[in-house]
Amino acid sequence: MIKREFLLIFLIAATIAAFFLSVSVGPVRIPLDNVIRVFFGGEADVDTWETIILTLRLPKAITAVLAGASLAVSGLNMQTIFRNPLADPYVLGISSGATLGVAILILGTGVVGKAMLLRLDLFGGLGLVAAASLGAALVFLLVMLASRNLRHMVALLIIGLMVGYAVGALVSLLIYLSLPEQVQVFNGWLLGSFGGVTWQSIPIFAATVLAGLTMAFFCAKPLNALLLGEQYAISMGVNVRTARWWIISSASLLAGCVTAFCGPIGFLGVAVPHFARSLLNTSDHRRLIPAVAILGALLALMFDLLTQLPGMAIILPLNAVTSLIGAPLIIWVILRRNRFLT
Repeated sequence: MIKREFLLIFLIAATIAAFFLSVSVGPVRIPLDNVIRVFFGGEADVDTWETIILTLRLPKAITAVLAGASLAVSGLNMQTIFRNPLADPYVLGISSGATLGVAILILGTGVVGKAMLLRLDLFGGLGLVAAASLGAALVFLLVMLASRNLRHMVALLIIGLMVGYAVGALVSLLIYLSLPEQVQVFNGWLLGSFGGVTWQSIPIFAATVLAGLTMAFFCAKPLNALLLGEQYAISMGVNVRTARWWIISSASLLAGCVTAFCGPIGFLGVAVPHFARSLLNTSDHRRLIPAVAILGALLALMFDLLTQLPGMAIILPLNAVTSLIGAPLIIWVILRRNRFLT
């Protein structure tokens, strides 16, 4: 008990430290004391530093925290309800629906939209967020309607995968028929970024994430019961159909929201739950959900730091960094756990 509480305190402290470090580090290095001073209402030594902190880096760090926590909790829910360690937040095709919405907006504008795409930054635009949200909502409704007549979660998983394949095919056709400039903008969105959310969008993003996380916290007891299968959950008095609806709704809301605002971010949803189980050595979702949220926020901040090259005006693609560094880490964790279990 003491060890787990200490770990949670350590993770919270590390997340706070990473938050301030992410605001300090970048192509323009800003002393940490200036960052803290501006954060608490003071002024920086250089006027441009204050502008960089408040306009660019602070919203980006807040977005990373929200997105990391959302994807991690969503991934935990999906792995539990499907009893599949490889399940991620996008397993039901919600991300594919968001991608289709963005593809229609960017790639479906035709020749008339060429000049618009060259002049506008669509990544952070509310129109892009709205398109992604509508696409994710449409796929979510289709999946939930299908789930009403399904008795086994495996069938729902297969339906989600097939929806993802079908939507992916439509996106491929749009790419094939689009202008190079449109494809370039769309590929930029696919790389993912925490830097596209503005102060005007953060309240909507934060409110949606808070709603999804709240739903997930209230689902902790049904998730614990579902660990041993649906029949065991029924014997414990859990209304499986209702619990399934709330769990999937929470995970879909979190994943769809992050995809809409940040693009499809990989690795965090599938890996963070494994890290949390390994650190806490528990499967109790009452402890796992807050730990996973904190750890997801911490890793999102760390990956965002790794995308920035100090002293250079270059920012690496977020998804490339998460996969290149994250995949070996999760392999190491699995091999380490396997060694101790044998």
